[in-house]
Amino acid sequence: MSEFKNVTVKKAANIYFEGKVTSHTVIFPDGSKKTLGVMLPGEYEFNTADKEIMEIISGELDLLLQGDGEWKPVHGGEEFTVPANSKFTMKVKRISDYCCSFVK
Repeated sequence: MSEFKNVTVKKAANIYFEGKVTSHTVIFPDGSKKTLGVMLPGEYEFNTADKEIMEIISGELDLLLQGDGEWKPVHGGEEFTVPANSKFTMKVKRISDYCCSFVK
């Protein structure tokens, strides 16, 4: 899906790591949420409350999920899932455009 229709977008950006990771929250009619954002090259660790599905639209990064012993490459056009109540680390190699879906 390349676009979302009939949604609400929060105007205020979510800004992390001194502006190197930014996103905007999109709320769907059923109450579900996604964020659309961009990550600049760097290493970032995030904690999750809900399960998250991260679609990497473009770019390149390495991923380390909590409990995994090795980094996994992720490229534009791929996605990965992060369990609820965990954390994950990304080493972004090239500017990456992403869509994160929060699953309750």
